[in-house]
This record gives sequence, structure tokens and C-alpha cells, in this order.
Amino acid sequence: MGILELIKGDITEMEVDAIVNAANKTLLGGGGVDGAIHRKAGPKLLEECRKLNGCETGEAKITKGYNLKAKYVIHTVGPVYNDGKSGESRLLYNSFYNSLKLAKDYGIKTIAFPAISTGVYGYPKEDAAKVSLGAIYDFLSKEGWFEKIFIVLYDEKTYKIFKNVFEKNFIGE
Repeated sequence: MGILELIKGDITEMEVDAIVNAANKTLLGGGGVDGAIHRKAGPKLLEECRKLNGCETGEAKITKGYNLKAKYVIHTVGPVYNDGKSGESRLLYNSFYNSLKLAKDYGIKTIAFPAISTGVYGYPKEDAAKVSLGAIYDFLSKEGWFEKIFIVLYDEKTYKIFKNVFEKNFIGE
């Protein structure tokens, strides 16, 4: 399926309709991808996020992109990984699926995701890749809609893990 593409790079540089932020529940910025997006977008992003009253795990909210190349930022809160038996996979799946649903509601045709929950939230990268890609494929099989979906992976190790899972589980289906 040519709609989905994995790339190694910086999500804040993506020229797409929307980028997805791996946010925390406050939506007020943080470390990793979240901090990078807030820094690049500028102070108006934080100002708009303050009005959203946070976001629950697995849910998604949208703001303008401000100084980013993307018109919108979709903020989603991925799960903190505990033991893999505490509903983490369902919550991570929901983060992707609900972000895609919100994007469609806003007429967004091109979107870029990071590897949600795989940084400080500790989600094992291979498992996260399976859940993330599964959610994207489920959405596309039911809804279609998107012209291009990117998963933007910041480092080589994460890129290779996601690429391996993608090639093993999703190509040729």
C-alpha cells in the first residue's frame, strides 16, 4: 500500500497537513517529540493548548500548527508502558485510530506520526510498531480517505525496528 511510508527524520520538518504530537495529558509541552513540536511551533501553540483542558490517554485533540510547516497538530496521549497487561495496546491503538478519525473530520489528507509512547513512556518498540501499524491499516481498510500517512522515526534503531515489523507483517497482505 503506497499510502503509508516510514521515514527516518524530524517530524517538525514535515510538510504535511498535520503532524501528530506524542503529548502528555496536560498538553502543555514536555520532552522528546512533544518538546520539539512546542519549541518549533512557538508560544501560540501553548496558548491554544491551555484552552483544551488536557487530553485523556488514547484520545486526540487538534490545534493549529503555527510556525510549523504543518497546518495542524493533532495531540494524542499514548500510554505509559507498565507490564503489557494493563490495556496499553488498546490505548496505543486508540491514540493512532482516534488521531486518524480527527484528521478525517478536519479534511486532513496527509499526516505524519511519531513512534508514540516509545520514548520516556517505555513502550517496547517492536510491540509499538505492531500496534501502531495495525491501527493505521484498520482505519484505512474501513475509512480510506488519506493520500499519504508517514511514520517519522527520529533515530536509526527505531526506524529499523518499525521497518522490520512493517515488512514482516504488513507488506503483501
